[in-house]
Amino acid sequence: MIAETICSAASAAGLGIAAVTAYRKRFLAAARIAAYSLVPIGLVLTGVVEWVAGIAFKPSVWIGFVLLGAAWLLFVTTRAVERRRGLTREERKAARRGGEGDRIAPAASAPSLRPVATGQRPGTRPGTKPGETKKTEPGDDFSDIEAILKKHGL
Repeated sequence: MIAETICSAASAAGLGIAAVTAYRKRFLAAARIAAYSLVPIGLVLTGVVEWVAGIAFKPSVWIGFVLLGAAWLLFVTTRAVERRRGLTREERKAARRGGEGDRIAPAASAPSLRPVATGQRPGTRPGTKPGETKKTEPGDDFSDIEAILKKHGL
């Protein structure tokens, strides 16, 4: 009831301001103000204000909003954990089915940065003798990446 009264008063005040604006020969601005001032009374007459007031003052509605927020938070958290693990939906489905024999582990294709256990030095490439080094191809070294990172200050 109070919301309807406030909306009606706001509409009356807006129409008064529109009348004063029209008296000052600013008809375009007066028409715009009148349009804005008719919105609150239109909302009252259509029942929107009563519906919003009913939602705003019911504790069960607020409990529903809290539950929706909790559900959203759980969804976002579980998605973040999945992404952090690096699992795709297909990988999760395969894991639920018991896995497949030909599936490769996610980290299996990542290169190892540790030296080989055969005594090979960290700076040499596989297949070279300890005294010799292979020529590196132009795209093999990371000098271009380092230059980009230095350019951006990283």
